[in-house]
Amino acid sequence: MAWAWISGVLDWLRSLLFAREMEISVVGLQNAGKTSLVAALAGAPFDDAALPTVGFNMRKLQRGGVTIKVWDLGGQARFRSMWARYCQGVQAVVFVVDAADHDSVDAARAELHDLLARPALAGVPLLVLGNKADLPEALPAAELIARLDLRALPGREVCLYAVSAKRATNIDVCLSWLVQHAK
Repeated sequence: MAWAWISGVLDWLRSLLFAREMEISVVGLQNAGKTSLVAALAGAPFDDAALPTVGFNMRKLQRGGVTIKVWDLGGQARFRSMWARYCQGVQAVVFVVDAADHDSVDAARAELHDLLARPALAGVPLLVLGNKADLPEALPAAELIARLDLRALPGREVCLYAVSAKRATNIDVCLSWLVQHAK
C-alpha cells in the first residue's frame, strides 16, 4: 500500500519535472476525415454531423504525459496554400488520406509531395493515416504506400497506418507514435 502511494507521488513529480509537449499539423484533402481523426485522438465519440473545417482549428490533447497541440487544417483547395505555414516548426506532420476514395489518392499524393518539398519542412517526421479503413473498398496499407509514393520521400521518418476515426481503429497506435516524437 505504501509503495503504491510513493509510486504515485513519483509519477506526479515526473510529470511536473519532465512534462513533454509537441505540436503537430493534420493535413489532407477535404473529406478525408481529419477533424474526425482529431476527435478520435482526443477520445471523443464519432460525430456523423461533423462540419468541414474552414481554415483551421486548434485543439490541445493530453496523452501519456504529453500535451499535444494539434492544428487541424482545412483540406479544400483554397486552404492548401496555408498548410506549409502551419507545418513549420512542428514535431510531426500527420497526413490523412481517404483510403476508400480511390479517385482522390493521386491528388493527395501530389499535394503531399508538394508540401514536403518545401525546405522549411526538411526532416519533419511524417505520419500518414489511411482513414476509413473500416470500409470494404479501402485500399490496404501496402497499396497506399505505393500510390502515395512514400518511398520517394528521403531524409525523413515516414510511417503509415490504416485507421478508422469512426471506429477508433488504430488510434492508440497513432497516439503512441506521436508520443514517441514529443520533445
